[in-house]
Amino acid sequence: MRRLSFTIVNLLCIFILQAQSPHGESFAIDCAQCHTSEGWEVVPSEISFNHNSTNFDLEGTHRQIDCASCHSDLVFENTPTDCISCHTDIHNQSVGNDCMRCHTADSWLVFNIPEIHEQNGFPLIGVHTNLSCVECHSNETTLVFNPIGNECIECHRDDYLATQNPNHIAGGFSTDCVECHNPFGFGWDAEGINHDFFPLTKGHDIQDCSLCHTSGNFSDATPDCFSCHSNDFASAANPNHQQAGFSTDCLQCHTTDVGWMPASIDHDFFPLTLGHDIQDCNDCHQNGNFNNTPTDCFACHSEDYAQTSDPNHQSAGFPTDCASCHSTNPGWMPAVVNHDFFPLTLGHDIQDCNQCHIDGNFSNTPTDCFACHNEDYAQTTNPNHKAANFPTDCAQCHTTNPGWTPAEFDHSFFPLTLGHDIQDCNQCHSNGNFSNTPTDCFECHSIDYNNANNPNHQAANFPTDCVECHTTNPGWTPANFDHDGKYFPIYSGKHDDVWTTCTDCHTNPNNFAVFDCLSCHPPGETADEHEDVAGYVYESNACFQCHPNGED
Repeated sequence: MRRLSFTIVNLLCIFILQAQSPHGESFAIDCAQCHTSEGWEVVPSEISFNHNSTNFDLEGTHRQIDCASCHSDLVFENTPTDCISCHTDIHNQSVGNDCMRCHTADSWLVFNIPEIHEQNGFPLIGVHTNLSCVECHSNETTLVFNPIGNECIECHRDDYLATQNPNHIAGGFSTDCVECHNPFGFGWDAEGINHDFFPLTKGHDIQDCSLCHTSGNFSDATPDCFSCHSNDFASAANPNHQQAGFSTDCLQCHTTDVGWMPASIDHDFFPLTLGHDIQDCNDCHQNGNFNNTPTDCFACHSEDYAQTSDPNHQSAGFPTDCASCHSTNPGWMPAVVNHDFFPLTLGHDIQDCNQCHIDGNFSNTPTDCFACHNEDYAQTTNPNHKAANFPTDCAQCHTTNPGWTPAEFDHSFFPLTLGHDIQDCNQCHSNGNFSNTPTDCFECHSIDYNNANNPNHQAANFPTDCVECHTTNPGWTPANFDHDGKYFPIYSGKHDDVWTTCTDCHTNPNNFAVFDCLSCHPPGETADEHEDVAGYVYESNACFQCHPNGED
């Protein structure tokens, strides 16, 4: 009975509390999760309510404070969850409202300052890692961190203005400090200066800027070599630049190598190749003046010319222009003489100059063939040039082929065509004398004329000028006899196509001067036609006298 009464009382209390809850109408949980049954006390260690269900986890120091410290009006739904609502902003809005960016629920100490700065775009590197916050954030209190910008000049403007070596303002230096200074360093060493406009390489790799920027003004230094190295130019002795009239543009010969070596002069006006590839300039520029050194070979090599013996250049009268035969090869070999005035081809391709220039004088060697080959001419037998009275100009028939063959004689005065295309000269020049061989056909072909029988040239009293009927075709055919023009028209007029063979008219085969008209024109056919002709005689010669063209 007692237990039942207690339960009824509890239920009644709950009903009454729900009707009058100080925690707001939307807060509906069992009071016993937080309160005891004796006086509504709240014992934190005995609270069974899970505060994480409210989307605000009780972590760190939030677990140790009294609920009323945050829930001052006991209406839980009115309690804000942002830090700034409960905690006074001692930073005066200089770092924003989100305390959790820097702080945790365990304490107000900050351990991630480097990370915070990196997020803000200004990582604490180099000398900045050892600085306290107030050394940069110098505001009205040490807890106010007003933004000061991420550019170096925002903090180091006074350093920039106070510079003396070099004076940054006078030198027109950039206010972007990282262009020259290393942000990872712990001082103002200018290891990172961008000097690409004038690369500091080799001999220019100088750490002390004042060695070049002597005026203290870094904006007026000129990149011209001579402005810094005029003393070096003046004191140069090997070679003496002033005496030699060298250009003051050092880059024409030198790089930035320490000690000015190696030096490379543009010697294209006189290429230093092969034997001229000399490292010591004084070998050629012996007078110490580089302006008047001649480019003519003989000016330097006159002694070489005078001492030659194979062949002796002086006695041979060789030109003093060495380049006409020699290159710049050491030892003067190989040498190539321009022998185009008498090309050394085929049989003339002789390596030993003395075979032709036997007198040792190269200037008076004749170019006429006979001057060198008169013995060859005198000893010829096939044909005998001397007996045949051949010209002594060998080039008329011969090339420079060894052995003199093939030989080609210009026979245009008597063309060797067709049947005259004979390789053995002796067939025509049988007397061994080539100078008196006749060009008249009959002189060579009289036997052919006398033996002719179809027709018989002798009996027919044919002319001995063979070319009147024949060409140079072998076998004398085809032959063309001008019967119409020279004698009587048989290929035209009334006699065309009325005869078959020569013997139709020339009845005496042993004498073609005899002809007969009567065999075709008997007397009875023409008697009436000749009644009025005085002294008419019916005879073939009489017919030809009156009818030379075969007409009526």
